Amino acid sequence: MTNRLADTLSPYLRAHADNPVDWYPWGQEAFDEAQRRDVPMLISIGYSTCHWCHVMARESFADPETAALMNEGFVAVKVDREEHPDVDGAYMAAASAFTQNLGWPLTVFATPRGRTFYAGTYWPPDVRPPLPAFRDVLAAVSEAWTVRRAQAEESADAVTEALGRAAASAATDLPEAAALAAAAETIAAREDRVFGGFGGAPKFPVATTLRFLQSPLVRREAQDAAASVRRALTAMSGSALRDEDGGFFRYATQRDWSVPHYERMLTDNAQLLEIALDEGQTTAAHGIAGFLLTTLRRPGGGLGAAQDSESWIDGRRSEGGYYLRPVAERTGLEPPAVDGKVITGWNGLAIGALARAGTTLGEPEWVAAAATAADEVLRVNRAADGRMLRASLDGVASAATATAADLGLLAEGLFALAAASGDAAWALRGRELLDEAIAGVDGDPLLVAQGIAASPDQTDGDLPSDVAAVAAAALSAWRLGAGDRYREAAVSSVREYAAQALAQPFAHGSLLRVAAGVVEPPRQIVVVTDDPGGALAAAARRADADVIAVVTPAQAHAFADAGLELFKGKGEVPERAYDCRAFVCRLPATDPAALTAGR
Repeated sequence: MTNRLADTLSPYLRAHADNPVDWYPWGQEAFDEAQRRDVPMLISIGYSTCHWCHVMARESFADPETAALMNEGFVAVKVDREEHPDVDGAYMAAASAFTQNLGWPLTVFATPRGRTFYAGTYWPPDVRPPLPAFRDVLAAVSEAWTVRRAQAEESADAVTEALGRAAASAATDLPEAAALAAAAETIAAREDRVFGGFGGAPKFPVATTLRFLQSPLVRREAQDAAASVRRALTAMSGSALRDEDGGFFRYATQRDWSVPHYERMLTDNAQLLEIALDEGQTTAAHGIAGFLLTTLRRPGGGLGAAQDSESWIDGRRSEGGYYLRPVAERTGLEPPAVDGKVITGWNGLAIGALARAGTTLGEPEWVAAAATAADEVLRVNRAADGRMLRASLDGVASAATATAADLGLLAEGLFALAAASGDAAWALRGRELLDEAIAGVDGDPLLVAQGIAASPDQTDGDLPSDVAAVAAAALSAWRLGAGDRYREAAVSSVREYAAQALAQPFAHGSLLRVAAGVVEPPRQIVVVTDDPGGALAAAARRADADVIAVVTPAQAHAFADAGLELFKGKGEVPERAYDCRAFVCRLPATDPAALTAGR
């Protein structure tokens, strides 16, 4: 059977194109067919580097008998969670009513209107207690739909209504510094003092949490909590979680960071580059940057989503076998495939990390690579009407709409690139994206059309939540001098979700980092010089500050002309350093020693 996935842009969907399952991609056609046939939808959500997605595909979706059951009783829909995060979030939230073991592959049974009435994750082809066989699940769901349909639809409506009610949040006051320090200490109480990091097995890097613990407020008010970041990164860097080429795997299956799950994600590595940079761990930073620019970088300059855990070795599929070989012995082996999707927000994370690390560590080619990636994303991941889209593959854009997090993460990456390169044009483009995100981004149009509630969850996953991503970009825009309305936007988000974040700090690291940034004045350093490699610029780059910009007089004028007040009046005399606290600047300095490293 030739299904409808072969011509899609998702490598994950394409990998299922030769299944005997009559797959539909996410779209109106699938809903129309389910309503025409009056049968449930089987919505299968995963991504291309997901190991258990591969396993279920081999065991069940490639099996003709299982496929026949799927085709006979359901309209089967295959969704790439990286291409459609709103869809994944909505159905993950709905699935939580039926199982606590959430993850991917996510298998959802829904009414022809897309309302979930049963869900699970991986099911094996045969009974493996406590898991039933996938064929038995198909038969049971089909029978329930046929015999007890009214109950199934009632259950589906109840889930949808409950999620809609949960979307409402009450505003609160801004948290004080003491409350944020207490949140950091609550997180630190979960530290594994033997092996570093947090929790037991499986053990994740939890980059969003580490970034909060690196905030200046935490370093001042909760010093041991802040020190846990260095302990975690040191442990991870010296473990099997870090490949010899410098890239980090998704997570470790053991508490001591051993036996990794061997997929390698752009999201994790981009954030870990920021963490390594702020911890002064330059070896780790160079290794991660090398992985990003050697393995994940695509021909057009954007960065791919991930590298697979599996590859072919001696004619067999092997999970992790490639990575278990020393680097010197990998020559001649086919490396695990890279999912080449260039995802808008994920590239925003990498653009910001590469730009900041490149200028701090004296690697101008990293800044140039960030600019190339930014240009590629802004040019290719765009609809004809100018809207940003979620992703592209091989220079062709997906139809999926960019999320609020995509716009926020890309905007923040462009602000960092502007400061690192001295090119105000990047800040202007970032501000345009941020304004769009603040104005509000419609969710997946098909979810909206079907009345399916988006997930109310604003906790972090492997990257910042929608709310936190936009708030962080707004805070960065304000720090560059784009105007107080951007600080107000960040404050509004923090107020709305502060109570949730303080109650569950481990799950809200990104929003707490923004909160820490709005409750105390930022440090901003602008160096105006015709010698960006000189001593004054070098001293600025060593400083602990929220904004570090090294610009020529002409560039300072360009930033000021773009409406970025931090640069106003600073381009008249070169060879001056301005050390500011919330836009109140000390007398301009010409001596590098005047720029103290600490705050």
